[in-house]
Amino acid sequence: MTVSLMVWGTSSGAGKSLLATALCRWAARQGLDVAPYKAQNMSNNARVVPAPDGGLGEIGSAQYLQALAARAAPHIDMNPVLLKPERDTASQVVLHGRVDAILSRLPWRERSAALAAAARASFERLAARHERLVIEGAGSPAEINLAPQDYVNLGAARWARAHGTLRALLVADIDRGGAFAHLHGTWALLPEDLRPALAGFVLNKFRGDAALLAPGPEQLQALTGVPTLGVLPLQRGHGLPDEDGPGLPPPVHGHGPRIAVVAWPRISNLDEFQPLAGVAQLRWARCAADLEAAEWIVLPGSKQASGDLAWLRALGLEAPILQHARQGRPLLGICGGMQVLGRELADPQGVDGAPYPQLSGLGLLPLATHYTAPKRLRAAPVRFAATAAPWQALAGLELPAYEIRHGHSHALDSTTTPVLFDAEGQAIGWQAGNVLGVAAHGLFEHAGVLRALFGREKRTLDDTFDGLADLIDHHLGAATLRALFHA
Repeated sequence: MTVSLMVWGTSSGAGKSLLATALCRWAARQGLDVAPYKAQNMSNNARVVPAPDGGLGEIGSAQYLQALAARAAPHIDMNPVLLKPERDTASQVVLHGRVDAILSRLPWRERSAALAAAARASFERLAARHERLVIEGAGSPAEINLAPQDYVNLGAARWARAHGTLRALLVADIDRGGAFAHLHGTWALLPEDLRPALAGFVLNKFRGDAALLAPGPEQLQALTGVPTLGVLPLQRGHGLPDEDGPGLPPPVHGHGPRIAVVAWPRISNLDEFQPLAGVAQLRWARCAADLEAAEWIVLPGSKQASGDLAWLRALGLEAPILQHARQGRPLLGICGGMQVLGRELADPQGVDGAPYPQLSGLGLLPLATHYTAPKRLRAAPVRFAATAAPWQALAGLELPAYEIRHGHSHALDSTTTPVLFDAEGQAIGWQAGNVLGVAAHGLFEHAGVLRALFGREKRTLDDTFDGLADLIDHHLGAATLRALFHA
């Protein structure tokens, strides 16, 4: 029988992912066999992990990091359904790590039963392997219009209850205001069969004098019978990506070079830039003015390169990027960003979006990219060969990385140099002067890269996880946490 601790939120962005990560590390430090689970994630931040059939697949970055916090091997079952937004009204469905084209085309309500069945199968496998589970909900469990199809919050809670002990926390973002109303309203709209599982409220992102909260928690408990277990302070420098939603983190005004990351609408794998917050001044660019005075420009991954290229041109970002390159300043493209830096993109089958025979890229790398299925998924070391200025510090580095892409790129002439190679020796990165394009993600997460490029170290992930565990130990209390995980 498994003990499951469910983390619900009063809204998206309340802090579910961060709290679940902290709970995973706290439990792991107690010697508990714990693993994370989220039935469905909606995010273009993904990692490549083992799948049940022995191959590889994708899960949301939040569950990947929670697995590391739990000291458990990341696995497809920890996030069986991943929805990757392609536009405002459509998402690519990744089921058990692989793209399911048929389900991707179905309306949401029509595909929910199939997704729920797959999610439950993953839950049952995890519950059979682990003594404790930390289950993250999505959005809010009180969306009464969606309740019949809500397998992520309500369904997962019922599966957990059927497999053993279920306890739930409800977290609210008090920095937004209205936290007591959000907590009371969510409790009131919870299905009656799940209300008894709610063990406590958590107020998150608090600033100021905690004494001013009284008598709010006491009055809330009188209304609901549910205690407020703790108040977590606002953590700006916790060291992990903020949530999995579409919002961008705030710019970082610190020390180091001024780096502008082009934040196009379909940005993917945004989380890989988190380590730069400790070594550079980071800005998210959505207009030409945001690129002014940038010492580096980065074109990140994209869920739809052709659409983001059109957006970049429509907003006037192409000219300052070209000028930046002509001035000899570092320009980096990652995955979709590398493809956009090339000369040609072709997608006759519409794998990356609307079909098109050929599209001109920015022309800063003599590359051509052709989009084909299936998606390439890799999690293996990559190696930099000889690189020239301004990227010479990367020469010879070998580091873990991951690839998630449809586009296959190749050089059109000898004016570009292959500089990055996968484990089989295939070129997956090229340099032309100050312009570097790589197909692999996760380079900035490697201490050697940060040391080579910036001469600085970053906090390790273990330090970050331990800091979060210390945070909840202090503000929720070890006795409270032990009770939550007690069999």
